[in-house]
Amino acid sequence: MIKFLEIAYYVLYVYLYIMIVYILLSWTSIRNSKFYRILGKIVDPYLSIFRGWIVFSNIDFTPMLGLLLYQFVLSIISRAI
Repeated sequence: MIKFLEIAYYVLYVYLYIMIVYILLSWTSIRNSKFYRILGKIVDPYLSIFRGWIVFSNIDFTPMLGLLLYQFVLSIISRAI
């Protein structure tokens, strides 16, 4: 069971960094690239849950909320290991 949690933790940790790269690239001109669309297909199932919750003057801050919740879940898993 511990080995499964370790593998799940590392996979989820990599997914966290993929989300961070996706969010950072959304501020650049790379948004129109194929690479960005591939990252979107990977990340959007999770981040779309939070879309549109916190929007100030056309800036959507909900990815930050999603990242905070995700990091909270990662910290719970790391404590279980």
